[in-house]
Amino acid sequence: MKEAVFETIKKALGKLNVKLEDEKISSFIEIPKDYSKGDFAFTCFFLSGIMKMPPHEIAIQIRKAIGNAPLEFSDIETAGAYINFFLNRKSLAYQIIKKIKKEGDNFGKNNGGKKEKTMIEFPSPNTNKPLHLGHLRNMSLGESLSRISEFNGEKVVRANLNNDKGIHICKSILAYKKWGKGKKPSEKLKSDHLVGNFYVLYSKKEKENPGIEKEVHDLLGKWEKGDKETVNLWKKMNKWAFQGFNETYKNFGITHDKEYFESKIYKKGKEIILDGVKKGIFEKLEDGSIKFDLKKWGLGEKYLLRADGTSLYITQDLYLAYLKQKEFKLTKSYYVVGSEQEYHFRVLFKILEKLGIPLKGLKHLSYGMVNLPEGKMKSREGTVVDADNLIEEMENLAKREISKREKISSKELEKRSHTIALAAIKYFLLKIDIKKDMLFNTKESISLEGNTGPYLLYSYARANSILKKSKKEVSSVMPEELEEKETELILKTGEFPEIIKKSYNSLDPSLIANYSYELAKIFNEFYHSLDVIGSEKEEFRLGLVDSFKQVLKNSLYLLGIDILERM
Repeated sequence: MKEAVFETIKKALGKLNVKLEDEKISSFIEIPKDYSKGDFAFTCFFLSGIMKMPPHEIAIQIRKAIGNAPLEFSDIETAGAYINFFLNRKSLAYQIIKKIKKEGDNFGKNNGGKKEKTMIEFPSPNTNKPLHLGHLRNMSLGESLSRISEFNGEKVVRANLNNDKGIHICKSILAYKKWGKGKKPSEKLKSDHLVGNFYVLYSKKEKENPGIEKEVHDLLGKWEKGDKETVNLWKKMNKWAFQGFNETYKNFGITHDKEYFESKIYKKGKEIILDGVKKGIFEKLEDGSIKFDLKKWGLGEKYLLRADGTSLYITQDLYLAYLKQKEFKLTKSYYVVGSEQEYHFRVLFKILEKLGIPLKGLKHLSYGMVNLPEGKMKSREGTVVDADNLIEEMENLAKREISKREKISSKELEKRSHTIALAAIKYFLLKIDIKKDMLFNTKESISLEGNTGPYLLYSYARANSILKKSKKEVSSVMPEELEEKETELILKTGEFPEIIKKSYNSLDPSLIANYSYELAKIFNEFYHSLDVIGSEKEEFRLGLVDSFKQVLKNSLYLLGIDILERM
């Protein structure tokens, strides 16, 4: 129905000889939080400079130009600088319910991005430690953004860069070489956790003896020169890391279409840098290191190769950006990486620009850090929350709650507890604005009350239960009058396509997450206020419940959250 508002405003502005781009008009059409103030509102503040009169007078002029309200609206009125549009709610309700029923899982989809081919890279871990809570936010965002992009017509390639070489990886290798004593993974010690233990051990040993840092650099040099003993140990520990990662990805519901490995592409990055030296873009210093002066862009100086010729993260990133484009002919390439790497990507994109490498749609999807109530997580100090441990802890909490309510088979208990645990984690990590830092609270996230994933699953299961209990058919036949709670629920479900567009345009899943909570809250208020089964409006209200269930299902899908028919 926003289209009807848009057309009405555009036509009125035309009568007033005010010419504006369609996108400009559309951007100032809002949905008031209070439905008593209209279903849509058009704000006139921005027109003051164009029409040379106060905003409230502009609103009056536009309202006069509109004339009689089109059939889609029951009323159009001005309120200060706003023009409020009241829809013909009975007609609107019928259209929304009918549309949701017809489109089902496709409700909210559009083809706005059908010409785009997008790569979304996540979580791109280092192979020196297991995946942790920060990676879970990365994976939740990467998968949700992939689904949102696909829902808007884009062809998406989910990619993963494995940072499997470098100084950090050599730290865990050196620690294992010195103190590992042939230790291997076991049922009690997952393979990537074993690798991570030695990374933490190295950090402790370095504090006792800072001199071992030189050994790490020597080890990296040996690796890059192909030293057999070093390479074999690296292969063994990398294998352990990848085995553990893949178990965690599967458990969290993550898959990738393309895997890249730093160890396989860093040499090509070196070639690009050396070629840049020949062209006078980069500077080779007396000690053999290579740097790029970015002071004119406010980015200081960036070293691209060390004095001993070993590479840095940015070395392989240069070639990888080119390789992605060559292989997939991308129109967009997104890096889902934490905000602490903003400088890195500003430098990377500037270097690519100066090298004249033609790339399209590069964007760093910077997200805020995940902290704990007790402070910031630090991998080297072992103060992180490992992803596997968190998932297991959440599953155990869910099992206890389920077992209090009913007795079910162990297989069903495992299934439900796992679904609830992942819903709790993913929703908690996605409901916060992507750019903001956040505190992760385990107990709060698993609660069946409030703005949580389990609350949404519970609301979906409740709707499903209502539909199963009724012996009547779902109907979209409209009653003579609509109750306030009925209207509120209908209008909220009708907002879904617009929320999808906003989330897609802003690359922020939190808009869908918080919409889902608002929708569920309105549904539960509707359910507590009005009888469904046994009421005179049973068939119609079943239609409302069915519409809610479908829209919430679509919302949860875009957040990467599986549904439960029963809690």
